Amino acid sequence: MENSKQIILFDGVCNLCNGAIQFIIKHDKNDVFRYAPLQSDLGKKLISQRNIDSSSIDSIILIEHGVAYYIKSDAALEIGKQLKGYKTISSILHWIPVNIRDIVYDLIARNRYKWWGKKEQCMIPTPELKSKFLS
Repeated sequence: MENSKQIILFDGVCNLCNGAIQFIIKHDKNDVFRYAPLQSDLGKKLISQRNIDSSSIDSIILIEHGVAYYIKSDAALEIGKQLKGYKTISSILHWIPVNIRDIVYDLIARNRYKWWGKKEQCMIPTPELKSKFLS
């Protein structure tokens, strides 16, 4: 595993999450991120190593090796800071108190399957993107 890359763990069966990963890949001009579904063996291992309660965090986690991990709205904003054209908006939104940001985040996360749907299995990356996904 590349320790210089940040890892995004995401819900591999969620259509919204898969769309977000496609968006991140498109805007990750500095190749900062690698990806793994929460449901994968690696995802479960990384969650367990950090003692993250997976029953309360089930949509996105950002792991920065040797630094920290971020969950919910913090994860989304930290990811945004690395994307071309989104650093400013992420920095501004970071000024909103985390408890307020997470209320909105939790509302969307709780309804994501109802609003955007769900796949039967985790996303399978195209051959061109396969190197960005960890197994």
